Amino acid sequence: MDDFLPISALQHYAYCPRQFALIHIERVWAENRYTAEGRILHERVDSAVAEQRKDVRFERSVMLSSQQHRLNGKLDLLEVHDGTCYIPVEYKRGKSKLLDWDRIQVCAQALCIEEMRSVRIEQGAIWYWEVRRRETVSLTKAIRKATLATIKSCHRLIERGETPKPTVDEKHCRACSLRDLCRPERFRRDSSSRYIKRLFEL
Repeated sequence: MDDFLPISALQHYAYCPRQFALIHIERVWAENRYTAEGRILHERVDSAVAEQRKDVRFERSVMLSSQQHRLNGKLDLLEVHDGTCYIPVEYKRGKSKLLDWDRIQVCAQALCIEEMRSVRIEQGAIWYWEVRRRETVSLTKAIRKATLATIKSCHRLIERGETPKPTVDEKHCRACSLRDLCRPERFRRDSSSRYIKRLFEL
């Protein structure tokens, strides 16, 4: 299972492919306030104790894997309603995002559960700790397509061993714990590739 990706890596790639490569190819890591708060949150909710409340079973710290997509990871919470309806729930420290970084992670968790338990999952959920709000994630064709594309891109990048250039969205860099290791400003100022291109155009 050496070629399996951690499910959380998909969120890294969706946020910034360079961040993904630094963590999962170059194996570097640094922590900041946001990552520390996220780690503490997961430690709080990380429990293997299941419980039943009326018609809903709550399974915590569920280990997931997919042979088809070469993924593995751990789900914070799996709700099983009436023994037939499965809802993966991911805990995040921040608040809801306009883009699908977090939803892709939940969709990948659902893909694993579908393969492992031979079920169809229509929705997941994300609990955002900062705003104390639960967001429903509809597992539409569009989000499934985006998730499968992200999985494919991650595996391809791992196989090539490439580290992409920094994202053009500088807002992503400000919150990234790897900023000092990534040094995005240096790469954005680097005009050597344009210089070489001009030489061949002469």
